[in-house]
Amino acid sequence: MTLASTATLAIAEMREFAEFSACEQRYIKRSLDIGMSRCDAFKLWGRSEAENTAIRRQYVAYQDLKALRGLIPQEGTIGEIERFIGKLVRMAAFDLAQERISSFSAFRFLYERMLGPESRPYLPAAFCAAAALPLIRPQHRKTLLQSLSEAAATAPGWSNKSPSFYPEYVEEAEAA
Repeated sequence: MTLASTATLAIAEMREFAEFSACEQRYIKRSLDIGMSRCDAFKLWGRSEAENTAIRRQYVAYQDLKALRGLIPQEGTIGEIERFIGKLVRMAAFDLAQERISSFSAFRFLYERMLGPESRPYLPAAFCAAAALPLIRPQHRKTLLQSLSEAAATAPGWSNKSPSFYPEYVEEAEAA
């Protein structure tokens, strides 16, 4: 990939991220910090005891993330898919139940960074399964499921290009 195409991809990813709500942006950045072990999320994101509790719960929910990366189906067999999707839906249900993500595009943006581009074919199924669970409030469930476009649900193929933009905490923006 040329430098120009990498830059173009990064700009497109930045534009997509900018379209998410401030709440979604904050949750994605915090989730990447926790899921990719980029920093001590308690020090960076914990502004109250309630947030520290939420961060602690997220660390627990993400404890299988490293194993999940190794379970991404390579052959596409039912056994591989079963092992991967079960854990992925459990983690996705946790994130969606927090009500900080309100669209498939924000979910996909987060998960393709945490898991890598190989996970893309499985993200619509995991999103639908998690969003349809009874632990998701009915109104939020409706919003989530309506956010999945027909094109995303029926895509004939997925890019294998790795994401190039990984949003991070910016002190001035987060303090506001």
